[in-house]
Amino acid sequence: MNKHYSRESILEVAGGDEDFASVVVAAFLEEIPPDLASLEEAVSNDNKELTYQFAHKMKPNIEMFGINIMKDIKSIEAWTDTSKSVSSIEATVDKVVTTLNAVFEELKEDF
Repeated sequence: MNKHYSRESILEVAGGDEDFASVVVAAFLEEIPPDLASLEEAVSNDNKELTYQFAHKMKPNIEMFGINIMKDIKSIEAWTDTSKSVSSIEATVDKVVTTLNAVFEELKEDF
């Protein structure tokens, strides 16, 4: 089964050290779920400044874990510079939420 993240990317960051990889994963699972919830809330409140901050903050972790939603995160960031309504970005946010929730479950199983 294909994972939503790259184990190889995590191990590369951890220098091949499985124990350190587990620490990196634990930090990710502690930090990203609340950030994701805050991102969702900021979007639903049409708070573009806060939306940008949370999307931008999550980018390095998403990249480090090889999660294939960087284009969507950049789309969310770009939306914050527009006058477009929340409905124009909801599908993208839903995709990011669904993907990251799958990653959280996979990481809990794998580490």
